[in-house]
Amino acid sequence: MLIDDSMGLQAYMHVNSVRRWLREADTISSVAVTVDPGQLDRFYAEVKLMPAVAGVALREATLRSFRETMAEHMNLQIFINVLFAGIIAFGVVYNSARVSLSERSRELASLRVLGFTRGEISLILLGELAVLTMVALPIGAVIGYLLGQLILIGLSTEVYRMSFVVSPATVAWSWLIVIVAAALSGVVVRRRLDELDLVAVLKTQE
Repeated sequence: MLIDDSMGLQAYMHVNSVRRWLREADTISSVAVTVDPGQLDRFYAEVKLMPAVAGVALREATLRSFRETMAEHMNLQIFINVLFAGIIAFGVVYNSARVSLSERSRELASLRVLGFTRGEISLILLGELAVLTMVALPIGAVIGYLLGQLILIGLSTEVYRMSFVVSPATVAWSWLIVIVAAALSGVVVRRRLDELDLVAVLKTQE
């Protein structure tokens, strides 16, 4: 039987085979036991009476300590990554909106002169960006998934390996961050649309 460990270089064999290869007697270095939570106090009392037992490690306590330690570092790293991702998403959408506004300002101003409201011309410009953003979300998720796998392949070594796990909540949060950043960009661009000088724009020479 083969076991794929995430950390370390361990090998597992039947205890009788190990003893035969090492030419040892019934030597035991560690024991994994399942204890009823209601009997822990009795278990501790019995273990203290056994001088051959060097120490006891609880799986739950070890996992809790490991997760708390990892959470402290990962939460900070996740916060920094999310912050930069939000800034980049805001910048990309805002830049696209500014370029589109600069190229189509004359057409939008003409529509305003023809009787279109600010909300209607905003819907024309920002609606296009919203559609592009929604189309880009699944494409970006696929690209991010593939990049994540490549990064983990590069980081994995013989000593430790990290499993690549993507939950629906992770994808949902990433999409939500992009949508919020795009919405903030839309708000900024909408203010520029409201300040559009119709006369100056219509006087612009092609």
